[in-house]
Amino acid sequence: MRRSMKLAAVVLTGSLGIASLAACGAKSTDNNSTTSSSAGAGASGIKVGMAYDIGGRGDQSFNDSAARGLDKAKSDLGVSVTEAEAKTGEAEADKETRLKSLVTSGYNPVIAVGFVYQAAVEKVAKDNPNVKFAIIDSASTTQPSNVTSLTFSEQEGSYLAGVAAASKSQTKKIGFIGGVQTELIKKFEAGYAAGAKSVTPDIKIETTYLTTPPDFSGFNDPGKGKDAAQGQIDKGADVIYTAAGSSGNGAIEAVFNAKKWAIGVDSDQASQPALAKYKDRILTSMVKNVDTAVFTYIKSVKDGSPISGTKNFDLKEKGVSLATTGGFINDIQAKLDAATAQITSGATKIPTTVG
Repeated sequence: MRRSMKLAAVVLTGSLGIASLAACGAKSTDNNSTTSSSAGAGASGIKVGMAYDIGGRGDQSFNDSAARGLDKAKSDLGVSVTEAEAKTGEAEADKETRLKSLVTSGYNPVIAVGFVYQAAVEKVAKDNPNVKFAIIDSASTTQPSNVTSLTFSEQEGSYLAGVAAASKSQTKKIGFIGGVQTELIKKFEAGYAAGAKSVTPDIKIETTYLTTPPDFSGFNDPGKGKDAAQGQIDKGADVIYTAAGSSGNGAIEAVFNAKKWAIGVDSDQASQPALAKYKDRILTSMVKNVDTAVFTYIKSVKDGSPISGTKNFDLKEKGVSLATTGGFINDIQAKLDAATAQITSGATKIPTTVG
């Protein structure tokens, strides 16, 4: 989909110069504008490099949540930033080049948005032990000590989404669309299914994955998302939850046209400007607070006590939640609160795989 922002020219220091980092899709921003160039570090003296997953800033979902955390760090902490975007179908070497370019240009820490960066982060971090790295959605046991994993309990928030879906469904048929069939996205599916069945044990759940690895285009293909949603609607699904990055925008469009209910993901999608015309059919969104994780990590670096190892953000500490924009789940809030209490107390354990 069309990005709401224009890519800025990059003014960089370091041996790579302008050409090499610009080739990786990077842009630098100062503390007043997300499109201005900034060659030096901010008032804090920290330069943060962020490498987005495919879809990038403007996807109205996962990457935009990370971007909000970066923007907050820029405004509140005075850091200088640059942003580098991935391309659909790119090779593993492209990810490594993007990270190396950020390092060579003096950015430290470097934050990789998405598990697809795991191999590249491990290699580049090993070669640059004095640079701090963070990766979102991956907790490899083989990564170097200078890599911090920022993870989430997606299954817990998705369980609540399932409770909402089953409570609102009139047909006892709901849908789940995953962008790419990976272990991470299966956590969304598992939590959603468990939550729905806690309300309606015999509910029917239509499940569609748009692509399988190594094809990750399922996170950036609104057309496929729209077709998948329409297929599920044709089978009777009246609430559809999509965990598929910007592909979910197409699913939301199909649901809106059919006057059914959509459940968004990662960001509060009913409040996203690019999706405003569909907001009356977005029941809720399973918000994954990547912005909180990004800001918390950058602040820890600025404070001189960087988070290390794996930091997981769960329902109890508001790492995941359900959006209430539109007021469409107000009537079932007591039921959702009860489910939340059961999860946060440990009384209810949410599965991470379907079965």
